[in-house]
Amino acid sequence: MKLLLKNGTLIDYKTNTFEKKDILIEDEIVKKIGDKIEETAERTIDCTNFNIIPGMIDIHCHLREPGFEHKETIETGSKSAVCGGFTTICPMPNTKPTPDSAIVLQKIIEEAKRVNLCNVLPYASVSKGEKGEELVNFKELKEAGAIAFSDDGMPVVNSKMMREAIIEAHKLGTFVASHCEEKTVAAGAINAGKVAEELGVEGVLPEAEEIMAAREIVLAETNDVRAHICHISTKTTKNMVRDAKKRGVKITCETCPHYFTFTVDEVLKSGVNAKMNPPLREEKDRQAIIEGLKEGTIDAIITDHAPHAEDEKNKGLATAPNGIIGFETALSAEIMNLIDTGALTYLDLVRLTSYNPAQLLHIDRGTIEEGKVADITIFDPNETYTYTKDIIVSKAKNSPFIDRKLKGRVQYTIVSGKVVYQK
Repeated sequence: MKLLLKNGTLIDYKTNTFEKKDILIEDEIVKKIGDKIEETAERTIDCTNFNIIPGMIDIHCHLREPGFEHKETIETGSKSAVCGGFTTICPMPNTKPTPDSAIVLQKIIEEAKRVNLCNVLPYASVSKGEKGEELVNFKELKEAGAIAFSDDGMPVVNSKMMREAIIEAHKLGTFVASHCEEKTVAAGAINAGKVAEELGVEGVLPEAEEIMAAREIVLAETNDVRAHICHISTKTTKNMVRDAKKRGVKITCETCPHYFTFTVDEVLKSGVNAKMNPPLREEKDRQAIIEGLKEGTIDAIITDHAPHAEDEKNKGLATAPNGIIGFETALSAEIMNLIDTGALTYLDLVRLTSYNPAQLLHIDRGTIEEGKVADITIFDPNETYTYTKDIIVSKAKNSPFIDRKLKGRVQYTIVSGKVVYQK
């Protein structure tokens, strides 16, 4: 089948393209890119006033299946992802059972293939049951389809074990993504400070993230191997990663839209829907995260899409589970807080949401070029809309963006040449 995209603005970081182009897709492949393509196609999409970018890649999210299907499933999560413009997503292994064996991992992969909406590349856990007591068989899990390894949500406390894990993953050409949380200073509901005091809840010290991030940098530098730090949120973590990179350390990291959109003050407005781990921080941290994206310290923007049932989330600030959904609001948050403010260009954004994530995962995606697989996101950068509960595609509704006016909206998501989402 031939699909023709007409009159859209193609934005591609790898080829440094930012201009109006037509794109002809035949079956799974980008066949031709040109100023004016006149070929007949089974379907033509008029992309006038739309931006066309390589399919967005989320290297850190949660789909909850198996074990917590009341929160989200691979199917509902995939539908939410393509609605948000994501063509590849990497679910974390905090499911029940944990994908610490090839059998569990393959079941996840098989269900994703059945759903057949976007590319689902799952993580396997670092330790069996994410208990931090015994390492998994890295080679077996990599061969079974694990894109990388993490005990996300459960930091690997044992430094000797983490050292072995990072080295082993590096040997296999992949990496360990570390949820950096030093538990002895991590107790609390939201960021430590005035807001926590005002609300009468225990505060999470920023050092909880920073101490563990420093450990991963040391392990990466001393052993000359790659380590990856999940969802960084503080100025100090950003500065440590920046300085390590300057020394040539093989350290990479990611952040989320909520860390460059909100501060801890959002908890006063959104309550439990602004509770996540790591927590929202101070304005100095928000600005540092934006600076890290601009300067290249932070490699990728991820959603950390973390669905929860409403009755779970409504237990109160002190006991409600951490996390917010993020697939469907990521692009708007990026446009409003990074593009419209002048902090980043659209080429920068494609670097952070498509090109770099593909490089981190070692997958042949993240660019729109002739001969490449057609994973494409098409969006209207100027459309405004109110994000209400009734338009949320995810099974969960835990988001601080609810009832806010947003700007920038996905119109079409194309995976392997097939339109899998249309607004």
